[in-house]
Amino acid sequence: MEFWSWVTIGIMALIILALIVKNHMLRKSAKEIKTAFAEKLITDTNTLIDISCGGRCMRDLADSLNQQLENLQKERHRFQQGDLELKNAITNISHDLRTPLTAICAYLDLLNREEKSEKVRLYLAQIQNRAEVLKNLTEELFHYSVVTTSQELKPDRVNVVHILQESLLSFYGVMREKGIQPQIDLPEVPVLRELDVNALNRIFSNIISNALKYTDGDFSVCMKEEGSIVFSNRAESLNTVSVGRLFDRFYTVEARRNSTGLGLSIAKNLTERMGGLIDADYTDGKLFVTVQF
Repeated sequence: MEFWSWVTIGIMALIILALIVKNHMLRKSAKEIKTAFAEKLITDTNTLIDISCGGRCMRDLADSLNQQLENLQKERHRFQQGDLELKNAITNISHDLRTPLTAICAYLDLLNREEKSEKVRLYLAQIQNRAEVLKNLTEELFHYSVVTTSQELKPDRVNVVHILQESLLSFYGVMREKGIQPQIDLPEVPVLRELDVNALNRIFSNIISNALKYTDGDFSVCMKEEGSIVFSNRAESLNTVSVGRLFDRFYTVEARRNSTGLGLSIAKNLTERMGGLIDADYTDGKLFVTVQF
């Protein structure tokens, strides 16, 4: 009797050991699938998920995920190709439009110098206004397509404070024309970062231009030594919903129909490509755009 008891105990021990081994293999296979799946989602690779051990059910799961990943890869390539073709088309179209639009604006300037009746002068003013809007939109489309299709930026060690000062000075005439006395608070020490100079200039110019477009008469810039920059202005025409969409491509606020809706989208694209952060907030009737490098 004692012999059979030991046999039973031995069999149960073997079963338990087998279950422990089986459980360990399943856990190991699940971990391998989880790690490989996460890696495949963020990398452009044709390698498949492979597991070192596991039963038929785990291998079937890996095969099923591999099939889905293959389909996802095809869709990703199709999207990337379509996106590239669209951007190239925008670049070509906007480039082709620039020449005739420049000629139209030049001829309108010549017409304005000629003798004309008050009604003709009014009509010409409307035509010139619409032509300028179309020209600006074409320019923004061209710059946007160039920015988003460029291969890579060329970072260099730059003083962000100096670049920001230059950008602010370039808008001095616009601020003076609008009667804006800007409130500027910049660090006295250099803030050095590895950034592309042209891209940084474009970011600051687009943000400042957007602020001056929506402002109700004020504008301020505050930069900290750690690299955060806050652009703010009062803008009663905005709201939390419209501010939440300011970085969307082609989004324009109804009150500013002359806007192309691409300026802040370009700023966001360039900021993120250089590893920075950009955000917009709307509090108590004021727009705040924050950039951090």
